[in-house]
Amino acid sequence: MKPKRSKAPLNYSARWKYIVLAVTVITMLLSALPSVYGEREALHVSNRNGTLNAVDLSLYLSQAGVETHSITQQDDSFVVAFASPGQQENARQILSQHIDNQHTIALALEAAAPDWLGNLGFSPIKLGLDLRGGVQFLLEVDVASVYQSHAQALLDELRQDNRRLSGRANNGELILSFQNDADLRETRTQIRQHFSQWSITQDDSQLRLVLSTEEQASILSLAVQQNLQTMRGRIEELGITEAIVQRQGENRIRIELPGVQDPAAAKDIIGATASLAFHALHNQNSARSLVVKDQHGNPINLVRKPILGGEHIIDARANIGEMGSAEVNITLDAAGGRLMTNFSRSNIGNPMATVFSEYSRGQNGQSQKASEVISIATIQSQLGNRFRITGAGSLHEAQELALLLRAGSLTAPVTIIEERTIGPTLGAENVKSGFAALALGLSLTLVFIACWYRRLGWIANLALLINMVCLFGLIALLPGAVLTLPGIAGLVLTVGMAVDTNVLIFERIRDKLKQGRNLAQAIDSGFASAFSSIFDANLTTMIVAIALYSIGNGPIQGFALTLGLGLLTSLFTGVFTSRLLINHFWGKNTSREEKI
Repeated sequence: MKPKRSKAPLNYSARWKYIVLAVTVITMLLSALPSVYGEREALHVSNRNGTLNAVDLSLYLSQAGVETHSITQQDDSFVVAFASPGQQENARQILSQHIDNQHTIALALEAAAPDWLGNLGFSPIKLGLDLRGGVQFLLEVDVASVYQSHAQALLDELRQDNRRLSGRANNGELILSFQNDADLRETRTQIRQHFSQWSITQDDSQLRLVLSTEEQASILSLAVQQNLQTMRGRIEELGITEAIVQRQGENRIRIELPGVQDPAAAKDIIGATASLAFHALHNQNSARSLVVKDQHGNPINLVRKPILGGEHIIDARANIGEMGSAEVNITLDAAGGRLMTNFSRSNIGNPMATVFSEYSRGQNGQSQKASEVISIATIQSQLGNRFRITGAGSLHEAQELALLLRAGSLTAPVTIIEERTIGPTLGAENVKSGFAALALGLSLTLVFIACWYRRLGWIANLALLINMVCLFGLIALLPGAVLTLPGIAGLVLTVGMAVDTNVLIFERIRDKLKQGRNLAQAIDSGFASAFSSIFDANLTTMIVAIALYSIGNGPIQGFALTLGLGLLTSLFTGVFTSRLLINHFWGKNTSREEKI
């Protein structure tokens, strides 16, 4: 006969559980430590061509009275950290005067923690705009112009097959007029076969075309997503790190730039909708031509369909040409290079116009487009994917145009409808006030639990402190996690929820003791009977946190993040950690007279 296996002692915890607890706490503690040291203001100065060195950078700044903490090299850039706050913007202006525009200078924040923590991969918690200070923009995407361009593109395509066709695109609708019924029926059949996304309404000798609801929704979503990518590219060109670019609502984009206190430069680039397009000249003024004025106010007749647009531009650099005027050297992608090559090959000796377009919002709230021909050049030879344009104005204006072109053209024009600036002092006050509230709530909770539950209360307090360590470490460890002022409110709420878990367990233990069970049995039964209630309560709250994070934005997401992570750490510390500690100290005690 096989010997019967002996049952494990009551409230026994395997050694591996203690190892898991120790590893988890140590890892979270190391992850939370960099946040204690905070961050320093810094600049990232690119050095791709190797012409810069740390000695020159230090000399430029020291001569201007800017004190640096350290200058280190990382890959192809230098990281300049400052000894005291408030020197970042001044240092960027100083360095901009000494280095050429081939280098980029990015505003950044570097961890002030010891290097060994950074070498382990740990970094401080990222603070939101309301805690760090900075600028927030709310932009609105004008999709009406996108619908209008689709209508105009359809009209141009239909005219290629039927020169007698007349029509006009108005507010995204296309109204076609016909001279006879045969042309009307032929065009209607063509639209139904090849352009099914357009709804057709006939009125005598006219057809009224409107994009279907599904197609409008698809175009809107695509335009906003493409503009999001363009905005991220523009912010990278500005040299601003840790920016947040998110979609808000149906057709709005929210941009947060932590650490930026002067919004002028960011506003000029982010809110700009400038782009370039290259057009052939039209030999006469007709309905099929596009009339755009040049810099002197003279009307220029252009072929309506551009040769190529700004979406094909992958690089643009401004410099001074041989004649002493500013010019922009442009590099096209493969598709743009083919379009330019094919056009220039068959149009040598003919002029080509460069059109600069910019959108703004009028007094009636409608988006307005302003276009200007900045240069007309005669094609002397076949062009490829590299060429230059002139007429961009001064060198500074040419540099701004080059920055916009590198960052990409917007699919749909945007306008800034809201702008908020939060100073670094206000952000620091928010941090101080928020964590003071957290410290007060935590202290009062620790005192109450210790007095009310006595020795088991000390276990609950230790578990609560471990909970805070794990929560801060987890926020710092997760990529993309940002702590906001409402997030601190979530931390305070987590304190109460974490204690609530232990309160449920301890009250169940007291009930079992009143029923006559010894302490070991009461502990075992108390944890077992309380778990289902704890799990159900945390699960329902987690559903709410997930919904808030999915639907909300900005501060709401910050609150939902800390609330959700706090639920996970509360379960871990309230059930798993508390059980291990209680088992270790009192779990095997069999005396009925033992009090808690």
